[in-house]
Amino acid sequence: MSTSTSLDSATTRYDYAIRHARKRTRPVDRLAPQPSSAWPPENIALLEQYRDWLLGGGTGLGMVDQIYIPTAGYALGLNLQPHTQWNLTHEFKRALDYIHARRLSAISTNIRRNALEKFRQFLCQQRGQYAIQLRPLNRAHYCAGLPDWLVAHLERYQHLMQSHWRPARSNEQLARFWGGHTRLWHWLCERHPLTGLKDLQRQHVLDYVDHQLAAGYAASSINSDLRNFHAFLLYLQDQDEHIPQALLRVPSLKQPERLPRFLTDEQVRRLRDDVEQRVARAQSSAQRRDALLDRAAFYLLWQGGLRLGEVEELCLDDLDLAGRKLMVRQGKGCKDRAIFLTDSAMRAVEAYLAQRGQGPTDHVFFYRHKPVGKDLIRARIKASGERVGVPVSPHRLRHTFATQLVNAGCRITTIQKLLGHRELGTTMIYAKVHDHTVAEDYYAAMARIEQALKVTGKSDESRASRPIPPKVRTQLLDLAMCLAEPKLCVKTRLNLVMHLRGVLNGKRPEPTQLVLR
Repeated sequence: MSTSTSLDSATTRYDYAIRHARKRTRPVDRLAPQPSSAWPPENIALLEQYRDWLLGGGTGLGMVDQIYIPTAGYALGLNLQPHTQWNLTHEFKRALDYIHARRLSAISTNIRRNALEKFRQFLCQQRGQYAIQLRPLNRAHYCAGLPDWLVAHLERYQHLMQSHWRPARSNEQLARFWGGHTRLWHWLCERHPLTGLKDLQRQHVLDYVDHQLAAGYAASSINSDLRNFHAFLLYLQDQDEHIPQALLRVPSLKQPERLPRFLTDEQVRRLRDDVEQRVARAQSSAQRRDALLDRAAFYLLWQGGLRLGEVEELCLDDLDLAGRKLMVRQGKGCKDRAIFLTDSAMRAVEAYLAQRGQGPTDHVFFYRHKPVGKDLIRARIKASGERVGVPVSPHRLRHTFATQLVNAGCRITTIQKLLGHRELGTTMIYAKVHDHTVAEDYYAAMARIEQALKVTGKSDESRASRPIPPKVRTQLLDLAMCLAEPKLCVKTRLNLVMHLRGVLNGKRPEPTQLVLR
């Protein structure tokens, strides 16, 4: 019997692995995992479910059968009671100790430790105990070298600002807060003995700006530090701290006003064709689900104008497919807004949901049994662009969405609501782009001007040699006689000039009652 036939079940794979394991890696001083014949029936069924779960999530068959299944079998073979009775901490520690006792290389040990953690994740999801793990912030790293009075103020300010953060972004925002608010203060404290706010001078901050410019930092980075510094001082002022007004008037650096970068219609077409072709060419169910995920995310970024984080945090309850729209909950600035779905976006989302399956959370998009991360979506969009030769990012698709709406004549206030901008001025930047609307208005206006001046293909000599019809000559003489009247008021004189221009441009003047004063 061939190996592919004899090793077609998860337990058979596990039994084969422990039977053919190298003798030098078998610990002799501890109990070895028992074969599947000694397991309770529910544990055998669990391992089969785990294998299907892994394959369904897109994990490669080789990794599943050679790494994940044998490693999960260690936990099952060392703990022979039904898995529903397990204390996950105790049982998994026993399996981890066995892995370390096998005396494998550091790389192999780490691979199996991660595989054991994957099995723990599966069991937690089976028990409905899934939770997203957040990396704790190393605040001591940011506060090292800062005086205690400053750290205390920053901590209170952080708690105030945290109330405006999106829950899903709190960990990322926390790191951004401490990194952005301590950079300038570290520089100040290293060069000036600040015992309190009274020791801070305006020149100290100006020196920091000069130092950063000399070090080659961009004006945008320096301005970001100055904005954080200014906002913190305003907070301290509200807390009845004495802040010299000179510190609040430190000028920011002049930055070039950059227009948003967007894609042309041809570039969007190439990207769209690429994501559609990946769906059509998918050979396995896992490949098809991934391709459907990429396509749905692409349409939401392009035709919905969503931010990358908003796609990542989208939940099933936010979808209203019957109403052809979705809700963005707590977007940037903690603002909710509605996004309407085109027919293409509707089909893409519905096709993905049909293949999505059950996930550990109610997030719309998940990858390998975890809510999809923004880095994955960004990498997939970039890879699609590289395949068709288009420099693209998720935010450039958002810029393209807004620019195409401007070109289609959509009102700027409507675009503001769709993008979720607080200030209309933020949206107005798209109206400054060299778009089709501006171009069409320009060419139409220039055509009218050229027509009025009679320079659309006829030379000055040909116009000069053309005789003036008698009727037109009479009209011009009448108008000239009226203009010669010295008692004309300004309004009447301007009215006559307008009629004179009309006659010169070949238009018949309307009869006008001239009032001479």
